[in-house]
Amino acid sequence: MEPIQFISDHFIEEKCNFKELIERLRAGFSTSDIKVPMRHHHDYSNPEESKDSTLLLMPAFQAGKDLGVKIVTVSPNNGKYDLPSIQGTYIYLDGHKGNIKAILDAKSLTGKRTAATSALASSYLSRKDASSMLMIGTGALAVNLIQAHASVRPIKEVYVWGRTFEKAQLVCDALKNSSLICKPVSTIVEVISKVDIISAATLSPVPLVLGKWLRAGQHVDLVGAYKKDMREADDETVLKSSLFLDTYQGGLKESGDILIPLTNGIITKENIKADLFELCSNAKQGRTSYDEITYFKSVGHALEDLVAAGYFYEEYI
Repeated sequence: MEPIQFISDHFIEEKCNFKELIERLRAGFSTSDIKVPMRHHHDYSNPEESKDSTLLLMPAFQAGKDLGVKIVTVSPNNGKYDLPSIQGTYIYLDGHKGNIKAILDAKSLTGKRTAATSALASSYLSRKDASSMLMIGTGALAVNLIQAHASVRPIKEVYVWGRTFEKAQLVCDALKNSSLICKPVSTIVEVISKVDIISAATLSPVPLVLGKWLRAGQHVDLVGAYKKDMREADDETVLKSSLFLDTYQGGLKESGDILIPLTNGIITKENIKADLFELCSNAKQGRTSYDEITYFKSVGHALEDLVAAGYFYEEYI
């Protein structure tokens, strides 16, 4: 039996080419060969923190080829222990024989595939001439989202907002060797109406993107707010936008950004224009006008992990 390979975060960070990964994901979402059961989402009590933690199990398989499952925990208070709030491992197996081919650090795998998925959506939903971006959030996803979006659109200027100005500055510092002009900002409102793409990746329980600030032609990319009672954009944003999801399977059930306005009757399921399966297979259209505001909600999907694991495994061997 071949030895199990261990693919580290460092390798994934060094070897990721967003343009290549995005095209692999485009191919993955355009096929019906990859089967993805509904992910297991289990909140469990964490008495020391007086706040629940979450266990996520995300399986996917392509018959006779690939099989994989990601095991993730989310512990929101981990910052005080100098640990990431999201931790995980990906187990990548041979879909024919069932043996484990590789174990991948899930931190970078998830960051890269999540950012690439948002950029994949942006390739259908943002203006082709989008040249500016606001990044809301300063976690591990921030730099990845900026780089991924910049790989599909001619982005030149990036603004970063976080809970502290210092954290926003650190994101900009990480991009100092790129061609992007990156500036930290003290408030969201000072730049949100000026940019072409707004990306948010936070654990905020209350909306940070307000519809009253939006202007015609913008694209809103929502990646955080992974629980049913969390949201990053308000009802006015939803009502002003054309709505798209990564998948109906998760998007209609797991995140407050869609579930709360659905439950409150602000929107219906019919208001959702398309998911990535429909966009990538050309079954439905993305942006239809220059002035349209587009809204993409990503909750994550195990297809993305399996495709990304295959990509990095091939790079590794």
